[in-house]
Amino acid sequence: MTDGTTAEGSRRDSGDSGPRGWRAAAEAALYGPGGFYRRPEGPAGHFRTSVHASPLFARAVARLLCRVDAALGRPPVLDFVDMGAGRGELVGGVLAALPADVAARARAYAVEIADRPAGLDGRITWLSELPDAVTGLLFANEWLDNVPVDVVEVDSAGVPRLVLVAEDGSERLGEPVTGAPADWLARWWPLPAEEGLRAEIGLPRDRAWASAVDRVVRGLAVAVDYAHTVDARPPYGTLTGFREGRETAPVPDGSCDITAHVALDACAAAAGAAHTPSGTAPAPPYAAHTLQHTAWTHPHAAQETRETARELPRARLLTQRAALRALDLTGARPPLALASTDPSAYVRALANAGEAAELTAPGGLGDFGWLLQPVGIPDPLGPDPQDPPGL
Repeated sequence: MTDGTTAEGSRRDSGDSGPRGWRAAAEAALYGPGGFYRRPEGPAGHFRTSVHASPLFARAVARLLCRVDAALGRPPVLDFVDMGAGRGELVGGVLAALPADVAARARAYAVEIADRPAGLDGRITWLSELPDAVTGLLFANEWLDNVPVDVVEVDSAGVPRLVLVAEDGSERLGEPVTGAPADWLARWWPLPAEEGLRAEIGLPRDRAWASAVDRVVRGLAVAVDYAHTVDARPPYGTLTGFREGRETAPVPDGSCDITAHVALDACAAAAGAAHTPSGTAPAPPYAAHTLQHTAWTHPHAAQETRETARELPRARLLTQRAALRALDLTGARPPLALASTDPSAYVRALANAGEAAELTAPGGLGDFGWLLQPVGIPDPLGPDPQDPPGL
């Protein structure tokens, strides 16, 4: 069985600017020489994430890291890995927010393809790929949505075909989808035989997430992204672009971000399957790195995992609103009485409440999906009876 990639869709390094699959086109446009994510302004120059919306987000992640630390028994070295770190805004904010006793044991990593920015906290290790072994918290904020994926569209005969795209963004249909991508579609994004319906094949993201979880020896892996689940896939997909703060047509010429929402439920299942000792074949040690599209190899961590056949606890999906609430960030307004007793404190608390409200807002950042995968520890957020099922 082939992996379903056509010759037209796999021309990644040939220099051919003709139509090819969206996955190959986006990899080149985002991470190739002169690509979008190699630009000096970084992601913050083009779109606003939770990290940029408020320092409260980094403080909440710091609280999560402290809970992981407690669950691990406060080890002498506590890892924090910021996956897809941009210019280090989150990892720097987390370090600044940690209590002194935790900060003294923390080992911070920023994983990003761009060069280390000037002035970054010297305690942060800057890497182009994940460390081999993590004991602590691996946090991937808006990482998986930039792992490039192929797009398919149903033709007039009801057959899903690979969408090919030229550098100017014009599209045409290629060959029918077969092999592993077709199997993924059938399980995770079944398409009715209706012309024009589209889907994004999340298989590279599943493998990327399974590979990231594979690095966690003990602790917690978290992915945060705009997401959807199998019972509510968007009928025409979510592929889009961002440039200078505005949503725009996705054009794979390096001028804009290219992103698509994430099937987090499929990612969760892939990580679990990769570590189930029941004989299920593990995901290969390939990860479509958001920051580097070459294959990862990490034989030591992967080999140890396969030899011990560890069984992961069930992953958990919840909204950012629910996750931040569990981390004591609610957006509640301060009591009005505080305005009389301590006006300055009231103003500060009111500003924090406004920022927290943005981070948890329905229809906005609060609708982000959080995928939590504990490894060798209980879920640090604990059960929350108010969480909705799935996302």
